[in-house]
Amino acid sequence: MRRLGTGPPGTEAVPAATVVLLRDTDDGLETLMVRRSSKLAFAGGMWVFPGGRVDPADVPDDGDVIEAARRAAVREAREEADLAVDGSAMVPFSHWVPPPVAAKRFATWFFMGPAPEGAVTVDGDEIHDHRWLAPTEALARRDAGEIELAPPTWVTLHRLAPHPDVAAALADAAGRDPDFFETHIARVEGGIAALWEGDAGYETQEADTAGPRHRLSMVEAGWRYERT
Repeated sequence: MRRLGTGPPGTEAVPAATVVLLRDTDDGLETLMVRRSSKLAFAGGMWVFPGGRVDPADVPDDGDVIEAARRAAVREAREEADLAVDGSAMVPFSHWVPPPVAAKRFATWFFMGPAPEGAVTVDGDEIHDHRWLAPTEALARRDAGEIELAPPTWVTLHRLAPHPDVAAALADAAGRDPDFFETHIARVEGGIAALWEGDAGYETQEADTAGPRHRLSMVEAGWRYERT
């Protein structure tokens, strides 16, 4: 099993979990997104998927990391959106570790699952708003400056965008091993890039290194994901 990412002393990543809830509509696939309070130190004002840190009570007796994260995702969906999510229907989708320089570091499991019945009610404290959005609409709104997205959220939406419905998205997630993203940051012309394992510049954090690409370039002209 992959270890959770660590950094220099004092920057160890805290285990966390997120759940990407999906539903079918007449216009195609939609996912639930919630807006974090702008007053929060971590990802304040950003649109994210419901989630949060893994609490000690979430950890099973055998210490299984993924099961602890699954329980945390179910709990957070209840706390942040008032939705009773079926944990057994959730598929591990990806795992994210931010760069060591990040002020707050969360090693986060992303799960994907069908949205349960029931109305979404946000807590009004950490979460101030919610919307069901098609992945392409969410990405377009970020490009237009209407919403803010973190790189893990952007990449997840990018991967969801081609799927016509919930069944196709879940089948894709279940048919492959979870992706692991431990982020390095490099400067590029016009902005920065998040580099991940498989990118030629990953170890050196030199974005101009010739070779394969696995990165999200975040520049004024727009964001672009490359994976060769």
